[in-house]
Amino acid sequence: MLGLILQRGGEELLLQKESDRFTIHLNDYAPRNWQRRIQGTWCRQISHVALHEIQVKPQELDAAMSRCRQFDWVEFASHIYQCVENPETLVYLTDEITLHFGDVPEATREQIVETEKLILVRPVAGMENTFIFRVTPQSPGNPIKIANRLAGQSEVLSAEPNIILHSQQLYRPQDTLYHKQWYLQNNGNAKQLAQGSHIDAQRAWDYTRGLRSITVAIADDSIDLNHPDFQGMGKIVAPRDFRERDFVPLPGETSDNHGTACAGVAVAEETGTGIVGVAPGCALMPLRTSGYLDDNSIEQLFEWAMEKGADVIACSWGASAVHFPLSDRQRAVIHRAATEGRDGKGCVVIFAAGNANRPVNGTINESGWPNKALKGSTKWLNGYAVHPDTIAVSACTSLNKKAAYSNWGNSISVCAPSNNAPPGLWLQSTGYVQTPPQINTWLPGLGVFTADRVGSAGYDTGDFTGTFGGTSSACPVVAGVAALILSVNPDLTAREVKQILQETTDKIEDAEPDPQLGTRMGKYDSQGHCQWFGYGKVNAYKAVQKASQRHVQRLHVSRQVRAANRQKMDIADYQGESARGFSLLSLFRQQQRMGTTSKVSVSESSPVRDVQVFVDIKHDFLGDLDIFLIAPDETTVLLQGRTLGSQKILSKTYSLQNTPTLKKVLHKSAQGDWQLWIVDRAAGDTGQLHGWHLQLGV
Repeated sequence: MLGLILQRGGEELLLQKESDRFTIHLNDYAPRNWQRRIQGTWCRQISHVALHEIQVKPQELDAAMSRCRQFDWVEFASHIYQCVENPETLVYLTDEITLHFGDVPEATREQIVETEKLILVRPVAGMENTFIFRVTPQSPGNPIKIANRLAGQSEVLSAEPNIILHSQQLYRPQDTLYHKQWYLQNNGNAKQLAQGSHIDAQRAWDYTRGLRSITVAIADDSIDLNHPDFQGMGKIVAPRDFRERDFVPLPGETSDNHGTACAGVAVAEETGTGIVGVAPGCALMPLRTSGYLDDNSIEQLFEWAMEKGADVIACSWGASAVHFPLSDRQRAVIHRAATEGRDGKGCVVIFAAGNANRPVNGTINESGWPNKALKGSTKWLNGYAVHPDTIAVSACTSLNKKAAYSNWGNSISVCAPSNNAPPGLWLQSTGYVQTPPQINTWLPGLGVFTADRVGSAGYDTGDFTGTFGGTSSACPVVAGVAALILSVNPDLTAREVKQILQETTDKIEDAEPDPQLGTRMGKYDSQGHCQWFGYGKVNAYKAVQKASQRHVQRLHVSRQVRAANRQKMDIADYQGESARGFSLLSLFRQQQRMGTTSKVSVSESSPVRDVQVFVDIKHDFLGDLDIFLIAPDETTVLLQGRTLGSQKILSKTYSLQNTPTLKKVLHKSAQGDWQLWIVDRAAGDTGQLHGWHLQLGV
C-alpha cells in the first residue's frame, strides 16, 4: 500500500493504478521517432510539464514501462492513478516532492535528502523549512512512495508529491433565466429538487457548448423563429414547412406552441438573456410537420432532414392511436436516415416514448375508460419508439422518480428530466382523456422552463413558459446531449452515439408503486436495463467525456511544417448580419469584408496528416467571437464558437484531439494560403489578434 496512498493537505487519499496507461518524461535528447520506439499508443501531452501519456495492453504495462526506463532520453516513467473515492479523477505523477521539515539541524535534513537521492530545486516561499526536491533515477521509489516513507519520520512534518489533475471550470451561462432551468443543473437544495436530478450540463459545457457545424432538426407543429433565443449567425439551417409547403415554419394556429418549447430545450442560443439550451452552440433545423403520419409525410420529413444535413432529428410526437405499427415505407425511411445520413454515419433519430403510462409495446387489461373507449385485453404499440434505429426516451421528474404519464417498456433507451402530471392519451373518437383509474392525488415535480411563443401567444403570456413537460420535453433534452457528443467527436456513427448515451447514464431508481397501475418497475435487470428508465437518466457530462476520449487516430507524420503571422491586428467590431442558413464557405465568400482575416503561406505540397493551430487573442468579451480556419482550397473549419463568455484572453492550440472537425483538412495539399478568420457577432466590445501560427504534419 506504500505506493497507493497520496499525502495531501494532511490527509491520505487512496489511489489505484490505471491498468493500461502510463506517462514518460523526455529530456532534450529524445529522437524524433521516439513514439515508434516506445511500442505503445501515444494519447496526449501535458505540455506544461512535458509529460506524455502512453497506452498499452494491460498485460504489457509493466514491460513497456521497464523498456522506457532503459532509454537514456526518458527522465522517468510513471504509473497513472485514479482516486478510489472519485474514479473519474486521473492523477498524473511528476518527479517533484515537497518536504516540510521540523525544527531539525541542517545536517539532519541533508542526511534525509542524501538517503532518498533527491536534488534540491528551491525553497517554498512563505513556508519555513520547506523545500521542493526532484527525484533521480537513483531514488529508492517514486515521489508517492518516498512521501509515504518520510511522512512517518518525526523529522518531517509533511511530505507531498507534486501531482497533476485536470482543472474543472464548471462553466455557468449568464442567461438571465438560466437559474430556472433545474433540469440542466441544480444543487438539489429545494423541496421539489432531488440531488442529481439534473443532466450535469455545466461540466459537459467545459468540453463544448455545441458547434454550429452540428445541426439539430426539431420536427414539430412549428417553431417561432422570431424568438430571441433562436437568433444568431448561422443558427437557423434549412427551415421547412410541410403543412403550408413553404420555407417559413412559423406557428399558424393558436395551439401551435409545442415545437417552440421543444427547440428551446434542445438548442436555445446563449445570448446573455432568457434561457439556454442543452446544446446552445449548435444549429437549429426547424421543420413544421404536415400534422399527419401518412407514408408520404414521413418520407418527405426524414428525406429533407437527411439531405439538408441534420445530425440529430428530434420527434416529440406519435400516433393518436393505441396500436400503431409502422408501414414498410416508414420503417425504411427512418432506417435510411439513421444509417445513410451524415455521409453514411447516420442521423441520430430520437422519439418521445409517449404520455399514456402504457407500454410502448405490450398488452394491458383495460377497464374504466370514459365511454368505454378501451376495454379488456388491449395491445399497445408505438411503432416509432420501438424502431431499432431510434432512441426512445421516457421521462423522470425533478425528484428522480418516474413521471406518472411516461410510457415504458423494453424498447426505452434512456430517460430524461421532465415534469410530472396525470397520464393521458389523445383518441380521435373521444378527444384528450385521462386514462383510468383516476389519479386524485397531487403529483410532485417541477415543470420544465423553456422558450414559448413571443408575446401573449403560447402556453403563457411572455416569451417563456415554466409549465412544459411530458416525454415531449425529455426527447429534446436527449437530442441536445447527442448534439454535444457529436460536437466533440463528429466521426461517431448514430449507433455509437446511442451506445454512449446508454452507457453513461445515472442509474436512478424508483421503489414506489406506479400511482395508477400499482406496478413496480423502477429497478434494473442483470443487463442494466429498467422498464421505466431504460438504461438510466441521461448524463451530459459523462456522455461528452466518453465521446471525447475516443481519440482521433493520428496518421504517420514524417516532418512538421510551420508558418506564423505575428502581426497584431484589430478585430473588426460587429457590422450587422446579412445572411442566415448558409454554409460556412458561402458565408465567408459573401462576408469577406466582415470580420478580420490573417494569412500564412505554405510552400510544401505534401498532403496534410496532422494539424495544429495556435491562436493568441485579447478581447473585451471573447464570447462575441467565432474563429475559423480557412484552408487553401477554402475548406472552412470552425475552431472556436461563441462559447467563451466574458473571458478576455485566448491563448490556445486547436488540434485533432480537442477540435475533431479539423479532420476536414486532412489529406489535402498543404500548399497555399491558410487564413485565420475572426468574426465579431455583437457590437460594443473590441480586441486584437496578437498573432497565430499553423503547424502541419506531412
